[in-house]
Formats: sequence, C-alpha cells, structure tokens
Amino acid sequence: MKSLERRFINVSEKYPLWSSHTCFAEAVAYQRFSRSIIHRWFSKLVQKDDYARSEKRAILEHLENLTNLPRKAKIEGKRHR
Repeated sequence: MKSLERRFINVSEKYPLWSSHTCFAEAVAYQRFSRSIIHRWFSKLVQKDDYARSEKRAILEHLENLTNLPRKAKIEGKRHR
C-alpha cells in the first residue's frame, strides 16, 4: 500500500463522517507529496460526487500548495486553534 493511500485510509477510519475530499486534504497536508502522486491518488480515492468537476483543477492546485507548506506553519496553525 502506498504512503498517501495509507494515510487516506487512516484519516477515513478516524473520521468516518468526513467526505473523501476532506480526508484526502488531511492526508496530503504538510507531507510534500509530488504533483503527480497527488493527481493520481486524487482520481483513485476521492469520490466524484464530493466535488464539482469544474472545480477539479483549482482543488488540485490547492492540494499541491497544502502538501508543500512548511511544518512551522502547521505548528503555528495549531497554536491558534
């Protein structure tokens, strides 16, 4: 099982009420996955009815940015919650 797939499954099991799109975003956050990995696994793991097809490009761009955020941003973000 691939790393992103494993993370997605773990998040899905931990938060069963979350949509597949939200679980995928949580799985990629701060993990520095490549663009191709995100695109490939998004198509395989995220249910098509969880997002508008017209917004797919913007969603993937957001996920690419989310995966590459520095860890410092993650730590600072948790302090403000």
